Amino acid sequence: MDKLRVDKWLWAIRFYKTRTAATKACEAGRVKKDADKLKASSKISVGETLICRINQIQRTIVVKKLIEKRVGAPIAQECYDDLTPPEDLLIPKLKSSFLLPNAHREKGLGRPTKKDRRDIDKFDDLNEELED
Repeated sequence: MDKLRVDKWLWAIRFYKTRTAATKACEAGRVKKDADKLKASSKISVGETLICRINQIQRTIVVKKLIEKRVGAPIAQECYDDLTPPEDLLIPKLKSSFLLPNAHREKGLGRPTKKDRRDIDKFDDLNEELED
């Protein structure tokens, strides 16, 4: 096997829980090869570099081995090299813990009021400005 569908491979290496999720990510333009968006049916081969955006993290991976079937995590990790810098993997944790410390709403408080909603939107706008 020298070529394989990108959605099938991303599902097999456990980047996405379902093959449908991998297909939707490709359709949404979250999977790229050389700055070109890939369709789910695009074929990949060993040695190619893919850029996948998963949960606000842009991960750069190099295909080492092609597999069709979903396998355990230790075996799946042998099929790719992750070139993503370690500090990029911490972004969602930092964002949730430092930039949004009050984003958690206590259980039982119900829906936010109109004033609460405006405050939340104002806070979100401030966070977007800080990210840029």
